[in-house]
Amino acid sequence: MTFPAELKYTKDHEWIRVEGNEAYIGITEFAQRELGDIVYIDITTVGQDISKEEVFGTVEAVKTVSDLFMPVAASVIEVNPMLDSQPELVNTDPYGDGWMVKIGLSNPLDVEGLLSADDYTVLIGA
Repeated sequence: MTFPAELKYTKDHEWIRVEGNEAYIGITEFAQRELGDIVYIDITTVGQDISKEEVFGTVEAVKTVSDLFMPVAASVIEVNPMLDSQPELVNTDPYGDGWMVKIGLSNPLDVEGLLSADDYTVLIGA
């Protein structure tokens, strides 16, 4: 499994890639493997302010449905439009085309409290 060093991670298995005052969020390779084949992404929070660790959507796999948790306080700008017709992108490219939401950061310093790739690897025991 890979965990890109330029990303930050959460104990709930989300990743965040910061680009200025905006960021992209998805789930880690570990999370998508645990879930199995992803069949549907349900995110209806565009335009909403979401608190840190609040649910911003769900991901549905063949086996289960799992909540998605916001890693930082933010407003949801966009949902990845490709996931409507290709939810499997989360399985095949979790750190690229499989991103889930683009957000506007409420407080960019929130990111500093998240896990590094090394810390996340220790957390999951990889």
